[in-house]
Amino acid sequence: MDKLIAAAQAARARAYAPYSQYKVGAAVRAAGGQIYTGSNVENASYGLTICAERVALTAAVAAGEREFEALVVAAGDDSPGMPCGACRQVMAEFFTAEVPIVVVSSRGERKQMTFGELMPQPFGPAALGEGKH
Repeated sequence: MDKLIAAAQAARARAYAPYSQYKVGAAVRAAGGQIYTGSNVENASYGLTICAERVALTAAVAAGEREFEALVVAAGDDSPGMPCGACRQVMAEFFTAEVPIVVVSSRGERKQMTFGELMPQPFGPAALGEGKH
C-alpha cells in the first residue's frame, strides 16, 4: 500500500487546480499489479473539471484493465478527502465491495475502508443484469 500512496501523492503534485487550489492525486492498482495515476484537472467551465480518481480509472481502463485491487486518494488539505459521488459511481462499474480504498491527507493522515463501506448499495452492472466486465 505504501507504493500506491506514494504514487497518489506524486500525482497530487501534478494536479491542475488554479481555481480551487485543492490538489488531489489518485493511484489505482490493477489486478495484475500495474499502477495507474491521475490528478484532478480543473476547467474554467467548472462542470468540465475531472477528479483524480476518474482520471486514474479511465487511464487504466483505456490501457485494457477491468479488475482492480486497491485505490488511494491523496487529498489536497489537512484532512483525508473522500471521493465524490461521480467518482463513486465510476468505481461501482469496476470495483467489488472488497476493494480497499485509502484516503490520505496532505499531512499523511490515513483513513481506510472498503468500497462496500464507501458505497454500500451501488448502482452497477449487476443492477442491469450484467456481471463485472
